[in-house]
Amino acid sequence: MRFLYGLPFAVLYLIVLLQVTGETTPQINTTFVVSVLIGGAAQVVAAVLLVRMFALRVFTVGTTYSKTETVQTALIGFVVLGEVVGPYAFAGILISFIGVIALSVARTAVTPRAILTSLGSPVALMGLGCGAGFAIASVCYRAASLALEDNGFAVSAATTLTAVLIWQTLIMSVWLGLRDRDSLKQSYVRWRPALAVGIASVIGSIGWFTAFALENAAYVKALGQIELVFALATSTLIFKEKTNRAELAGIALVVAGLVLIIL
Repeated sequence: MRFLYGLPFAVLYLIVLLQVTGETTPQINTTFVVSVLIGGAAQVVAAVLLVRMFALRVFTVGTTYSKTETVQTALIGFVVLGEVVGPYAFAGILISFIGVIALSVARTAVTPRAILTSLGSPVALMGLGCGAGFAIASVCYRAASLALEDNGFAVSAATTLTAVLIWQTLIMSVWLGLRDRDSLKQSYVRWRPALAVGIASVIGSIGWFTAFALENAAYVKALGQIELVFALATSTLIFKEKTNRAELAGIALVVAGLVLIIL
């Protein structure tokens, strides 16, 4: 229930922004509401699929297909918002995508051929569905922020984030109340660690939603892949884990792709 524990801080952030900027409370419209409802639900479904894949023995294949999220975001953004990705940027997205795949399978026994031949399998479809869910959510969050035309990007993003967290809290509360009341109860009993997760989550979400309000969602998701490089650097420098050639190649491709996107 990180949505619930992150919600108060999102509301506080929005209130502070309104006070600092002097902007009026955003006027909610139909486009905003529909975008929030679809995007929030899509993210929850994607997260559920991701968790389900981790429970499978061949989860690597599924998570690899979920990495198509950035490419799917570019396609969905074009269909829904009419936003075109430039040729260099699209090439950068594809190159960084290959790099992410390399990083995903670098320490596994999964081969590129196994990934390709598994297309159409249940786990691959779950992975594609997961990527599609996150892609739909990203585009919808951008659409919601753009719908609040009378406000600046920061307030629009904060309003979208707050509305999404309210909606997702409702979804998860009803779901857990019907399917897993014990987990729902535990989320309240163990509020201290849950609160820490909520705070960390909302800080990251503020960055994501603000970026979506400013730029094409496909670019944002592609640039966000740099987190994989940071994670690998952390494991190497702090935990002294060795980096193999596949990981180095993956890092090089991700960085090269991001450079093309920025240019």
